[in-house]
Amino acid sequence: MQAECLTIMDNVDLDVLRRLAQWRREGHRAVLGTVTRTWGSAPRPVGAMVAVREDGAIAGSVSGGCIEDDLADKARSGAWPADVPSVVRYGISGEEATRFGLPCGGTLELVLEPVAGHSGLDELLAKLEDGRRVLRRLDLASGRATLEPARDAADTVALGDGELVATHGPSWRLLIIGAGQMSQYLAQMAQALDYEVIVCDPREEYSEGWNVPGTRLVATMPDDTVTELRPDRHTAVVALTHDPKLDDLALMEALKSEAFYVGAIGSRANQRKRRERLLDFDLTADDLARLHGPVGLRIGARTPSEIAVAILAHMTAERYGYHKLEFEPSPYRAARGPL
Repeated sequence: MQAECLTIMDNVDLDVLRRLAQWRREGHRAVLGTVTRTWGSAPRPVGAMVAVREDGAIAGSVSGGCIEDDLADKARSGAWPADVPSVVRYGISGEEATRFGLPCGGTLELVLEPVAGHSGLDELLAKLEDGRRVLRRLDLASGRATLEPARDAADTVALGDGELVATHGPSWRLLIIGAGQMSQYLAQMAQALDYEVIVCDPREEYSEGWNVPGTRLVATMPDDTVTELRPDRHTAVVALTHDPKLDDLALMEALKSEAFYVGAIGSRANQRKRRERLLDFDLTADDLARLHGPVGLRIGARTPSEIAVAILAHMTAERYGYHKLEFEPSPYRAARGPL
């Protein structure tokens, strides 16, 4: 029997892996716990991780704290898993669910894995720091892990017969057109939300100054870049050059793709002109209706970093189906002026 769920590996879980690697370098013993299944209401999703050191130190979270406390107590008392991974469940009874802080009688299943050299942790972290997606296979009989490139856009955690399969790394992609200052803020923030970030700018005067670790810079023309990327429903495309010759090239391809979010910077007047131009590129009215321009939520953003926040907030709303989300200016704030 195989249980499978889709989840998003968030940045908190990446921090868990970093902490584990640090503990190992310092000579500590540690266990990695991964949520593999939940029933009813659960505080954390499938794929969430917690690390427990032999002295009870905790990194990450799989519950409201009670399960972490139980794991810490077991670590301090020496009640570790053997040298190989084990599967445990919390909250099977209503009494246990209450004790471990699981709402509505929820139950969660964890794989507890003693971390060792054959866990492949350092290699996994190196690939993740490079922005790559990795499929990790953990053999429950030996505790040995193997890594391979993840070929599916979705994050999968599957506990099967004798094996835990988990996908790590960004499952969402962001293509930014333009390598200017605003793009740097957007790229840094997007990585914190676990996007794989690709930046396209054929202009040498901008691309030469790009220095955001973990991103991929390409100098191809924007329309070629979008075509090669083949945006899917896990992809966002945001044009930030203010140059119609570049932004429009990307948009005319992105709006015909399955990208879940397509946006472009510019005033409302410029956006009207942009839409008129794009009608000449075999785009329909329905295609143009997908364009978010001016890009981002209306939060009064003025600086490059604030605009980046507005863009990511709007992308997040679109990801979760809050299509009508929009803030109206506060009369009180309008009277006092911007912060």
